[in-house]
Amino acid sequence: MTAETPRPGSRRLLIAGGGLPSLALALALKQAHGPALAVTVIDPGRADPGRHRGRAYALAAGGRRMLDRLGLWPRVAEAAEPITEMVISDSRLADPVRPVFLTFGREAEDDRDPGEPFAHMIEAEPLAEALAEACRGAGVSIVAAGVVRAVPEGAAIGAVLTTGETLRGDLLVAADGARSRLREAARIGWVGWSYPQVGIVATIGHARPHGGRAVEHFLPAGPFAILPLRDGGPLGHRSSIVWTERSDDAEALLSGGPDEVLAEIERRFTLDLGTLALEHGPSRHPLAFGIARAFRAERLALLGDAAHVIHPIAGQGLNLGLADAAALAEAVTEALRLGLDPGGPDVLRAYERARRFDSFAMAAATDGLNRLFSNDALPLRLARDLGLGIVDRLPGLKRFFIGEAAAARGSRPRLLRGEAL
Repeated sequence: MTAETPRPGSRRLLIAGGGLPSLALALALKQAHGPALAVTVIDPGRADPGRHRGRAYALAAGGRRMLDRLGLWPRVAEAAEPITEMVISDSRLADPVRPVFLTFGREAEDDRDPGEPFAHMIEAEPLAEALAEACRGAGVSIVAAGVVRAVPEGAAIGAVLTTGETLRGDLLVAADGARSRLREAARIGWVGWSYPQVGIVATIGHARPHGGRAVEHFLPAGPFAILPLRDGGPLGHRSSIVWTERSDDAEALLSGGPDEVLAEIERRFTLDLGTLALEHGPSRHPLAFGIARAFRAERLALLGDAAHVIHPIAGQGLNLGLADAAALAEAVTEALRLGLDPGGPDVLRAYERARRFDSFAMAAATDGLNRLFSNDALPLRLARDLGLGIVDRLPGLKRFFIGEAAAARGSRPRLLRGEAL
């Protein structure tokens, strides 16, 4: 698709990066404003059809409501698996028994609908395809290029593309990843560090059903999560694993053939799901913490990984990005309906106020959890296991954690509440 030419008197939003939060933002705004707002997604990865293959996400209840409001959930619901139970254990790898210290079941005590799961597992590929198709149907322009630099021009901002073309808009959204060139060019500071860990992702086939149960084993090297996927594959049932391992050990663990890798997975898997098989992966991903010192600059807003990067221990990466998209769509919409500049400083300040504290709180929480549980010191192990047991026995505290996991608490953007912009 080529870039849309804005109609006379209309506004234009440019989005650098074609990830899932970017497409959700583009779709939300285009549905809300139609021809009054031209929306262009500048996606350098559009030519790679396999970039989402093998990845899966835990979609919180708030994100599901947002997709439902955008008309997407009916398209992807068949590809999503509800998480009906979450089980947390803490042990060493060689321990013959891994005691369960905390479970989250079918509780509906927070503000979810009765019986609504606090999350669904969904593979990235069908979700990305549905978002892209919906964007095309709504009139979003998608350009297969990257942004070389951004040039604020008073009442507009120019995005110089790798094709040599320059697009101008009222606002440019930098959704170009953790190493965002646009963030660096805008001289927005970044606080972050790399973990001495890598994340290993794979899709596992198994002979017995998982029953919608997700399991997180906290091991000294880091968490090993087993997350339920929709049934399918040669063995009939499937799960995604997110395996955190020390960087120094990961290469040796993954250097063997598929049988050796599967044996290492089986050592950590522990669930009685019968025969296991590798269906996809494993793939390695470096892990890091990072948050931008500001989420905005002149006619520029940061979105997703360009604004924050967190440890996958709580599975909240996509949910944070969707919350960014919902908050920015709301701020831009309120400005447009008042006849104000959607790229003006007041709009960007409102977006930053809505997102920076929550993003920092989640980043700090995941960092703290990783440091607490990726540790084999006996006194610390005893203290955290006692803490998990206390949470499991206190309904009020347990409801709080369920609400946080489901993105159901606090002042949430309208789309995350399932409401129209």
